[in-house]
Order: sequence, then C-alpha cells, then structure tokens
Amino acid sequence: MMPVEEAMARLLALAPQLAVEEVPLAAAAGRWLASPVIATRDQPPFDASAMDGYALAGTPAPGESFRVIGEAGAGHAFTGVIGEGQAVRIFTGAPVPDGATRVVIQENTRREGDRITITDRDSGPNIRPRGQDFRIGSEIRPRRLRPSDLALIASMNVARVHLRRRPVVAVISTGDELVMPGDSPRPDQIIASNSFAIKALAEEEGAIARFLPIARDTEADLAAVFELARDADVIVTSGGASVGDHDLVAPVAKSLGMEAGFWKIALRPGKPLMAGRLFDAAMLGLPGNPVSALICAELFLRPLLRHMQGDPAPGPRLLTARLATALPANGPRAHYMRARLEGDTITPFDRQDSALLTVLSASNALLLRPVGDGARAAGDPVPYIPI
Repeated sequence: MMPVEEAMARLLALAPQLAVEEVPLAAAAGRWLASPVIATRDQPPFDASAMDGYALAGTPAPGESFRVIGEAGAGHAFTGVIGEGQAVRIFTGAPVPDGATRVVIQENTRREGDRITITDRDSGPNIRPRGQDFRIGSEIRPRRLRPSDLALIASMNVARVHLRRRPVVAVISTGDELVMPGDSPRPDQIIASNSFAIKALAEEEGAIARFLPIARDTEADLAAVFELARDADVIVTSGGASVGDHDLVAPVAKSLGMEAGFWKIALRPGKPLMAGRLFDAAMLGLPGNPVSALICAELFLRPLLRHMQGDPAPGPRLLTARLATALPANGPRAHYMRARLEGDTITPFDRQDSALLTVLSASNALLLRPVGDGARAAGDPVPYIPI
C-alpha cells in the first residue's frame, strides 16, 4: 500500500495549474490571485487628519489663541495656506492644509466665534502621513483573496485582477443501493449523502461543483455518466473503487482511457482510494463508505483543488495539541481519528467506525496517528488537522 505522502505527490502531478483570466474585483472573492497586484497610488494619498479638530502650525501651549480661517472635510480640501496664528476647522480623513503641522483635537480647544483657545496638550500630531499604509508600487503577492484583500486592492485603485480559473468538479455517486434525499427508498436502499459533502467541500475551495446522475451498477450506466463529465477539470466518484463484483469504477474508467495514478493507500479510514487521469481531467475515486469518502476528500480533494488554483503549499495544515487520553500503538496504516479539539487539548472519539457520520459531524479535528506510531500517553503532543 502506498504511503499518504507519496499518493499526495502523485495526485498533484496529475493536475496542472489552471489557466489565468482577468476578472472584475467585485467577482474575485475567495479566488486565487495569479499575479501580483501593484498599487497605483499612495494610501493615504495625502497627509490626512486622524481626528476631528483644528489644523495649525507648531506645538501650541494651553492658553494660546488662533483665528479660524476655513474648514476642511473628507472630500473637501481647504485650498489656502495656514499662517502664523491661524487654524482651520478639520474633520477626520480630510487633507491637512498647507502650512499645518498638527491637528489639535476639538476636546482640547474652546471656540468663541472665529477664534479657538487651546485648553490642553495633545499627545501627538494626529496626522496620518501620505503613504502610511502603502506606497505606489507596493505589491500583493498571489494568494487566495479574502474580503480584507479586496478592500486593499480597491484602495490601490485596481479594478480588475488576474485569477486562476475556477476548477469545474463533476461529482458522481455510484451504486444500485442509492437514492437521493426526499425519494422513497426501498428497504434495501440508502440515501446518497457523500455527494453533498463533496460538492460543499469543492465549493468551499472555490470550485464550480455539479452533481451528475447516480451511476447504477452496470458498465453501460457508469460509462454514460462518465461521458457527462468530459468538460470537467476534476471527476470525483464515490463508491465502486474497491475490488468487489459490483465495483466497476476502475474497469470502466480504464475502458474509457483512464491513466492510472495509484490505488490502495496505507490510510485508515479509506484504503480503497483511486486516482488517475480520465479524458482531460484529474480523477479521484473515493470509497463509498461515508466517513472514508469524506476524510479522503478532506485529505486529497481539498489539496488538489488548492494546487490547481495556485496554492504553493496545498497539503493539509498540521497543527499540534495535547492528547487528552492514552492511545495504544498504531498499525501499518496512517490513522486519521475523528476528534474534538478544545483549547489546546484533543480528545479522540471512542467510536471510530467508518460508517458513523454522527461522529464525523461532531468532530472538529482529525488526530493523525502515523504509520507504526507507538503508544501515546495523556498529555503527549500529537499532530492534527482542523476540519
């Protein structure tokens, strides 16, 4: 069986990074920047008042008096020059007038008509200098764009950005036993659940995910559903990836020209995991068992989609926590245990059966037991992946 790390490397090699397209900034949220964004102006673009108050020159002492000669507001600059003994009423965000070196906050002044008197000393000049945040030519390097990134790019006066194209993911569930939620299953059937989580995970990573019809357990039906995925960048199947008489994903995919990447991983849960390249898409064949399918999607599909969109480090983010309870030695497969993280302490669930979706739904972490990991005592540091 192939180690998880080797399987990951082979999977990423099956899928090149996607093409670049220019997109309006308003449509860029959550997508991967493909080239740096360069600021076209300073921010702020002028010395700006940080407070409501009065702009004047020098460092006035309490008792000094100044004549107010005008007003400056955000978007409404005072165009004159402040001379000795003069002040301009100013509001937060307004350009500081020529000649002014300080903004005295209004709480430290008393105004009578067109004159102010300083009543207390300020702690500083209360001016945000031009370019304090960023300068012309400052860069945002490629990364997945968060809401705060969009605000930063907009303030750089950039309206369009170059992004990686969103991957199209075709999601296929297989098996005669499956019906969709809301249908009326026979006593020997179950509800198709895996595809909903797989679609949600793909969309969470910025992909365009679409359901294809459930593929029944015949070669003709599975081949017909595969044909519907010819325009996808990634094809994800759930079920049928093992070696039983009704496990048809591998032989049918091969008959359609799939180039095999790997099969069978030293992983628990999820040993029957298949990958390859079919049509012009990366293909990932997940187990049908719900927990196995979803953990394998977390470990392999999520990094694959990140990689295709330009993430230089797409693999799962391993963190460390203290083990709440002792664990026996692990065996020959890496075990990703469903667990609950609270603070810096992680507790694996007692029940790790790979059919228990309730346990997975209650988990917020996967506790990693490496291959051959020895017995662990309570309090030992252990690696985990947040989910």
